Amino acid sequence: MLDLEAFKVESLSDFSANKKLKIRLRKVKSKALDTKFQQLHEEVFSEIDCLDCANCCKTTSPIFIKTDIDRLARVFRMKSTEFIDEYLHQDDEGDYVLNSAPCPFLNEDNTCLVYENRPKACREYPHTNRKNMLGILNLTLKNTLVCPAVLKIFQQIGQDYRK
Repeated sequence: MLDLEAFKVESLSDFSANKKLKIRLRKVKSKALDTKFQQLHEEVFSEIDCLDCANCCKTTSPIFIKTDIDRLARVFRMKSTEFIDEYLHQDDEGDYVLNSAPCPFLNEDNTCLVYENRPKACREYPHTNRKNMLGILNLTLKNTLVCPAVLKIFQQIGQDYRK
């Protein structure tokens, strides 16, 4: 199991340096940065098992889009409005997010009760293997505080680009 307390301390202590790194990364060619993130994503996730952590499910909420809400409402044999009333609220930006953390669909063994039907944001998390990483560097920086894999990817990228 990952030591989430140690991760929290490490990610907070690295945050200032990672913020500076994010600024430097804006000068890197988009395709080169995408390639580097993709490579490190594959390496890091060959070593890290999300089921040993689930910190994202324990501390944050994905954004639920209409198709997610409709799909999950069907799974629970509810109307979409009932699903929203029971599990979601709109945040300051008008997005639907969970009412509380940890996620109500997180099982004790860190598996997901609705894994096959999970929201799109959960399917794509932590977004380190997608194109146009330059466009989501702010989100990726925030995710260094949530996901040990993202922190490790950022630390490894930093070895190449901090100078």
